[in-house]
Amino acid sequence: MRYQYKRSLSPRQRRHLRVRARVIGSPVRPRLNVFRSNAHVYAQVIDDSIGHTLVTASTLEAAVRERFPEEHPKTAQAKLVGQVVAERALAAGIKQVVFDRGGFKYHGRVKAVADGARETGLEF
Repeated sequence: MRYQYKRSLSPRQRRHLRVRARVIGSPVRPRLNVFRSNAHVYAQVIDDSIGHTLVTASTLEAAVRERFPEEHPKTAQAKLVGQVVAERALAAGIKQVVFDRGGFKYHGRVKAVADGARETGLEF
């Protein structure tokens, strides 16, 4: 995929375009997308063939916030988001996904989301 205004993109957006050129979600193996802001982590399971989000979880949800430990560093929150999105995906009948790190490096909170999802039973 060629992007006309490549110079105006941030390095993360360029990495994200490279990743998205290769990682495509299907009905059999949807895409587990991770986005992290400075304060929060978001995870979505997306079927790219129809362009629909099947399952989502984030640190903003009340259901997720209730499960935080008393002291909750951001990596612990991210791992919990991975566990919650995996539980919801398994409940929806999704067992296998492809992982989309969203242009972020695979460490820290992004890795914690992946580890939490794997521990709960999601395969990728």
